[in-house]
Amino acid sequence: MSSVLPSDMKLGVVKLYVSNLERSIRFYRDIVGLRLGSCDRTKADLTIDGSEPFLLLEELPHATVTPRRSAAGLYHFAILLPDRAALGRSLRNLIASGIHIGQADHLVSEALYITDPDQNGIEIYCDRPRSAWQRDAEGYYVMAADPIDWEGLLKEAEGTVWNGLPAGTTMGHIHFHVKSLEQSKAFYCDVLGFDIAADARASMRALFISAGGYHHHIGLNVWAGEDAPSRPPHGTGLAYCTLIFPDAESRNEAAERLARAGSRCAADGEALIVTDPSDIQLRLIVAP
Repeated sequence: MSSVLPSDMKLGVVKLYVSNLERSIRFYRDIVGLRLGSCDRTKADLTIDGSEPFLLLEELPHATVTPRRSAAGLYHFAILLPDRAALGRSLRNLIASGIHIGQADHLVSEALYITDPDQNGIEIYCDRPRSAWQRDAEGYYVMAADPIDWEGLLKEAEGTVWNGLPAGTTMGHIHFHVKSLEQSKAFYCDVLGFDIAADARASMRALFISAGGYHHHIGLNVWAGEDAPSRPPHGTGLAYCTLIFPDAESRNEAAERLARAGSRCAADGEALIVTDPSDIQLRLIVAP
């Protein structure tokens, strides 16, 4: 039995708890560029292509907005665009919206950062070619937080129209506030099977992990504090994220490793549900 995740493991649907569904739908449609799928009084799914869910929203009754960096859970989820021109179009739309925009050139990628009305963090980014990614002497990816080429991105988008997120957009990675980096490393790497892609525990109290040599599928940090509290019961934030396995065998092997380590998975339809040491819920599913 392999103890390493398959190289073609991917991230899938993220579900968020929000305080005002109508407001959140407008935000994710008009500013982020998702399309509304199905919707009822308290729940909505948003899509890239108008069919498959990409982001799920649920309005909590009597919700309170969880302040940023106040609890374990979501730091941001990251929307991976297919090319630099698409990132330039998103940047142009974000500027026009008037929203505050963070930005960073991570060397492996170029990224924009925004926050939704419930303080959920969002990264919108595009990767540089893998051939350009560099490793240090220990074999970890070299990443940075340099200023992006703002004007160059906008120039890439000249003469094209922003019509929301384009085909080929995927859930690139997700970044968590955790209670303990060592406990999280044991869960995600030693048991579940992720590899360490970049170890920044000493320099910035963060760890970046991946499958298949990606620069990171999951970021882990303790910027909300060691042993940060869990998201409050009526607090906005992350409900769950989804790991997509290429086949049932690899998914079941991962579930068996988790069970042997004391983290049993519960069945929910075709998904297996497990909770990490920071009370973050993961859904393990098999690709259609």
